[in-house]
Amino acid sequence: MREAARLSAAVLAAAVMLVCVASGSSSSSSSSSSSSSVRRQTAGPPPIEAGCPILPANNPLNQEIAHAPVNPRSAAYIASIGAGEHLHADFGKNLTYGIPYAIVPRTQPRVPIDFTEYPEESNPGPYPIPPHAPIEGHGEEGDDHVLVLQKRTCRLFEMYHAHMHGGGWEAGSGAVFNLRSNALCPDGWTSADAAGLPIFPLLVRYPEVNRGQIDHALRVTVRVTQRGYIHPATHFASTSSDPNLPPMGLRLRLSASFDLSPYHGQALIVLEALKRYGLIVADNGSPWFITGAPSSHWDEEDLNELKTVPGSAFEAVESGPILHG
Repeated sequence: MREAARLSAAVLAAAVMLVCVASGSSSSSSSSSSSSSVRRQTAGPPPIEAGCPILPANNPLNQEIAHAPVNPRSAAYIASIGAGEHLHADFGKNLTYGIPYAIVPRTQPRVPIDFTEYPEESNPGPYPIPPHAPIEGHGEEGDDHVLVLQKRTCRLFEMYHAHMHGGGWEAGSGAVFNLRSNALCPDGWTSADAAGLPIFPLLVRYPEVNRGQIDHALRVTVRVTQRGYIHPATHFASTSSDPNLPPMGLRLRLSASFDLSPYHGQALIVLEALKRYGLIVADNGSPWFITGAPSSHWDEEDLNELKTVPGSAFEAVESGPILHG
């Protein structure tokens, strides 16, 4: 769960109508340079869902980091997150556990969205959100994320603190992402997530685990972050200038020397991805909690194996400069 108050960077009024799907923004042009240490090692297609690429193959979130250089502050970052803490699968069979998503057709009617917390950093509606789209927490108190992937247009619509309101929805913030584009949200903007990142592309999703391989970075929360971010993140959620705290967008890799032989099934597939693609810091919350979508097909016994992986088994890697704007 994120902090009660997310910090919002000042944004020029003229930028209010910019959207995360726009091309040619100052952030989108930086996405390639920010991943100079993060390169896809084998040519191949990006992850696919509902016929849509989940961001281009060369997107930083789809880049392998197995051979990325270790960040000079790696030890300090790991210590601050919790070297003695352990991984935790923040998803499972229970519908209240994890962040669900909906897939809708191109013909899904668009409805008005009223943004009440970060309207100046939200992509304006209407959004094609169905009346009873699944909400994170299934009625329990939390961040109440709503994620909707639209077929054929391959647009991703995400909202934070969302609930139905009249003939549409009310939300704290919202973002729209073109999954065929590497464009980022404008620097200083949040999204439906504290770091300004898309959520859906970073989820552990059962269909890909069932296919035997995860080909992208995974979303993780940490207890406290610093006042800074690394692209493709575009937003910080802290007032601390402590350089030993992790910035939003920090990439964390499971050490190549970590022995995977005791693990099997779904846990093994997740851990293999953490050696290749790693984690990306996306929000403040419980340390080392990996986000996924709920599914009746998860094997809870398998997922519980992740709880034996200590934070000390990870290292932070270089993926770009820390921005503070």
